[in-house]
Amino acid sequence: MPTAETNGVETYYERHGSGQALVFVHGALLDHSQWAPQVTQLAADYDVITYDARGHGRTGGSAVDTYSIELFADDLRALVEALDLEAFVLCGHSLGGCIAQVYAASHPEAVAGVVLADTFGPTLHSRSEWLQRSLLLRMAVYPVRVLGYERVERALVWLQVRLHGSGVSGDYGAVRAVRGDGPRVTTAEFTKVARAVASFHETSVDLTRITAPVLVLYGEREPSVLRAHADTFEDEIPDVLRREVPDAGHAANLDNPEFFVDVVRSFAATVPGQQH
Repeated sequence: MPTAETNGVETYYERHGSGQALVFVHGALLDHSQWAPQVTQLAADYDVITYDARGHGRTGGSAVDTYSIELFADDLRALVEALDLEAFVLCGHSLGGCIAQVYAASHPEAVAGVVLADTFGPTLHSRSEWLQRSLLLRMAVYPVRVLGYERVERALVWLQVRLHGSGVSGDYGAVRAVRGDGPRVTTAEFTKVARAVASFHETSVDLTRITAPVLVLYGEREPSVLRAHADTFEDEIPDVLRREVPDAGHAANLDNPEFFVDVVRSFAATVPGQQH
């Protein structure tokens, strides 16, 4: 089982293919297997790297009491250094997109391109977003301790449908399928991850420091509270291409994997240093 030491944690990673490196960062409560459809298609042309962030999958938990997006981004920095990666394309989904923003703003020279998929910046644009992204996540901690996170997650998916309409959360069956029989996030780790996401609005990220080209992707059924962040990314990041993923909700890479692969492949072929 390949691992790399990242800030006191043995981080599990997988590496497939060869060529220019593509690094994929999964969403909250998922793991590297989220990217299976992309690995299968892109490993023929690229060095595709997926990993399990602290608290997730085969990496598992840590003794650190409090997590933050900055900590996750610094774990990514340590992994990149351990694997001796240069000028790679970084792709993050949801939580992974938050991590990608912080990493790319802190280390703009390290990335050749960035893909931000179904994600959000620190800024809270409305009271509704604060309720859903911060308060609701914090409130979910106690029910998770009592019921387990998968039952609470199903309730949150139901709530999103009630608030925003069918399809906004993507194909939840596909999400459950990629989890398979893999390690589950523990209640203690869920608490730390949820609080990290809920407090992201307290993080200072200078998006203008991201000098590499950035591809912003949202599923066409993504809730408007998240889609609003595309405008912020376009306003603050110097070089942004914005695309909508058809027939997709929040899990765009699983809802429409063919389109997702095609658009990422096309983007990666245009960034500096790419030969494909």
